[in-house]
Amino acid sequence: MIHLADAAATDALGHRLAAALRVFDRGIVISLRGELGAGKTALARAILRGLGHEGRVVSPSYTLVEPYTLGARTLFHLDLYRLGDPEELEFLGIREIDTGRDWVFIEWAERGAGFLPPLDLEIRLAYAGSARQVEFCALTPIGEQLVAALDFAR
Repeated sequence: MIHLADAAATDALGHRLAAALRVFDRGIVISLRGELGAGKTALARAILRGLGHEGRVVSPSYTLVEPYTLGARTLFHLDLYRLGDPEELEFLGIREIDTGRDWVFIEWAERGAGFLPPLDLEIRLAYAGSARQVEFCALTPIGEQLVAALDFAR
């Protein structure tokens, strides 16, 4: 469990994840799980900044998906909170995402069950008073590799 005391700590974690992704030679599908306001979008924004994205980072609450081109890869940020039916993901082209190359971060992934690619990692964010707690749960060997690359022991 990682304690995030404030927004600066969330940004630091996002930059650390970005650094690990930069050397991670493949795509990955990550669920950002937590209550409303737990910091899912803030973490995604910090990761994008850490990967060098300088433009605007918006919450995909209404568009459901926001793609960000980062060199040869794309980071897809999905927010499925307002998804009416998981089948709607078919119309968004979710199956066209190259999960072997691209990075996919999904808020409210449980709402897209059956239509999403398999999750490699779940990042759980929770309130801890005025701060946040973060837990990483690897779901595949790919997720385990990314968590190992983060090297939380140091």
